[in-house]
Amino acid sequence: MQWNETIKLFRLGMPLRRHWANFRYYDNSFTGSEAVDYLHELLRRNYNFGPDVTRYQTLQLLRKFLKAHAIEDIKGRHGTEDFEDNGQLYRFPTLSPLKSLPTRPLLRDSSDLPRLIRWDDYEELPQQENIAPHKSAVMASDLWNKRHSVAIGDVHECKLIRRKEITTKQVDHIWKSMTVAHLQRVLGLKSLDGVLNPAHVNGKHIVHNVFSVNKTGIVVLENKADDIPYWVVSAMKCLANWPNGSDSKQPVYLGFERDVLKTVADYFQRLKEPLLTFHLYEVFVNILSLLQEEEVTTEALQISSLLLPPPNRRRLQLLMRLMARVCQNPHLPPLNDTITTRTLMLQMFSHCVLGSVDEMDLDELLATKLVTFMMDHHNTIFQVPSKLRCQVEEHMSHLKRVQIKYAGSDTDFSASPAFCKQIRRVESEEQKVIGTQTPIQELLEGLIADKELPAKDKRKRLKQFQRSYPEVYHNRFPTEESKAAVIPEKPPRPKPPLMFFNLKKSFQPFQRSWSFRA
Repeated sequence: MQWNETIKLFRLGMPLRRHWANFRYYDNSFTGSEAVDYLHELLRRNYNFGPDVTRYQTLQLLRKFLKAHAIEDIKGRHGTEDFEDNGQLYRFPTLSPLKSLPTRPLLRDSSDLPRLIRWDDYEELPQQENIAPHKSAVMASDLWNKRHSVAIGDVHECKLIRRKEITTKQVDHIWKSMTVAHLQRVLGLKSLDGVLNPAHVNGKHIVHNVFSVNKTGIVVLENKADDIPYWVVSAMKCLANWPNGSDSKQPVYLGFERDVLKTVADYFQRLKEPLLTFHLYEVFVNILSLLQEEEVTTEALQISSLLLPPPNRRRLQLLMRLMARVCQNPHLPPLNDTITTRTLMLQMFSHCVLGSVDEMDLDELLATKLVTFMMDHHNTIFQVPSKLRCQVEEHMSHLKRVQIKYAGSDTDFSASPAFCKQIRRVESEEQKVIGTQTPIQELLEGLIADKELPAKDKRKRLKQFQRSYPEVYHNRFPTEESKAAVIPEKPPRPKPPLMFFNLKKSFQPFQRSWSFRA
């Protein structure tokens, strides 16, 4: 843990000597200014923190050390006193100042992580593991055998497994499980125990962050009440596009840009928790160890930021874009008289982005380093990783396919029991008949129920069906009464008028006479 590591380095390296105060000598002590000088240089040379650490941040950390009893004043007081950057004397306590690590249950196996939906998952999640396989249609017709015998030989028993439609709940679960697994691989961890609790990951948030975005990639919220207030957005636009960003008619006075920045800062500093949330603090701290590899760090941040609630992700996107534009805008006047604009932006917003629920932590120093990287790479960090998207789409496409299981095949498509088993020849013949007749029976019922088909065409097609599948037809209509109840009778042909028959009869002798004479 970096808290304990920093305290160890500070205790081992901090120069101790004899000091005179209150008319007496104090051995093995140091002044507040000496502690700030040494720790500030130590942090700047440490890769986990870097040269951007300021003296003020070092002073804040020493105040945390005093409160946590990592150091004490020469009278043994700690916690209630405030550490000062002056000649006041301090010393190290005799008791161990190291922070005890919380005990966390170890993952027993991969089952503690979200499980991917498999071929045998026919019911909506969550579900029990040992569920009887879905009844599947048998496909073992002679036509099928003829088509496939060349490629795989004679196959007499097989089953065609059809998937149900994937529900929204299952889509959310797939994105959650594959995102968490991908994050673990990128971080190079054998387990996410102590880093991320999968119960704190919401699949709906991931799906929303992936698909509900505008043309610039910014998350679009369904509930506008969760969005940044309009007046804050206007202030952010004013700074980002200075001097042409003000859409108000208010006069621009001297120091106007500093008041606008204060308005934005007040909003973000009053949020209840950091934008990266307390639950994901350890995830982003672990990413700091990857900063030497820029591509890996970027991918890890891409995945981790997908886990954020959509309102947090949107605020973070807009804030990072604002910070980058303000730092790169040459037309913006200096926002501080003593430090650069870049340093000011980091000091003002870093703790709004990353923070720990535990006061005894290095969150302020770690936040500065992380936010620096995010600000410099914000254009790519908030893109959805193409590798992850392809894996999820391929997995869902696989679930939608029809699967064929062969009897005796060594291929195992899932961890569930095989759908095919060895059967007797008689059972095989029965399955052939049942499996072949089932879709044909459905075809017949669909033809009968078709109300838009004219009666004449329906009778014609039913006669064709009767000639092609007499057994199925006879099973459906065993008697004439059952047939008459469903199939409309053919209307009788109307008889010709009586005059027509008389004319025809009187004309016949004339025809014979004329033919004889000819």
